[in-house]
Amino acid sequence: MQLIPVIDLKGGRVVHARRGARDTYAPLESPLCVSPAPADVAAGLLSLAPFRTLYVADIDAITGAGHNADAIAALRRAAPEVELWVDAGETTAEAVRARAMAGLGVSVAGTESLPDDARAAAVLKAGAILSLDHDATGPLGPRALHENAALWPPRVIVMTLARVGSGEGPDLAALHAIQARRPDIALFAAGGVRGPDDLNALATAGTAGVLVATALHDRRINAACARGWCGG
Repeated sequence: MQLIPVIDLKGGRVVHARRGARDTYAPLESPLCVSPAPADVAAGLLSLAPFRTLYVADIDAITGAGHNADAIAALRRAAPEVELWVDAGETTAEAVRARAMAGLGVSVAGTESLPDDARAAAVLKAGAILSLDHDATGPLGPRALHENAALWPPRVIVMTLARVGSGEGPDLAALHAIQARRPDIALFAAGGVRGPDDLNALATAGTAGVLVATALHDRRINAACARGWCGG
């Protein structure tokens, strides 16, 4: 199982995500970095462990409030050896291919951003990773993407927004349910991880990877633990 740190961008800075309440996200304060500048946060995370992948959420692009393309480019320069998974609310195959051709990461297509099944199919065919997004009310985006497992690509993120930054534990029930429907794909958990015990439980459940932010910055997952989950 691979541990994948999360970097949430808003207004050109890294912010601390909590429960999907994006209007309240404040600039990140962490013992791992000297500032919330994207390059500083990436350097701090990579000083903790040799992570192979960073997940980047462009909150402004996802919410239609602008974009953080310059910050993502800065991350690419700061960590050229690391694969970036980028959710920037992209909804076209052209945007997915353009990101890949520019070397600015692999696109993540979140169901909350996808307007319909046809657009989703084109984006996924272009190589995007699918994020099955849920909030406290249930699945977000086109219902067919949640209900028709045949549409899912080889890599799928199970994103429980209400648990992001909550410390309530991962949504193991959702992971088990999705895994039972498509045991052939790689599933990645996102939201709620508290520490090493949760990582062990997710690994035991056959999870391919887990997206984590808060537990790294508050050191519930320390360097020794993080190095054990770098997917090497």
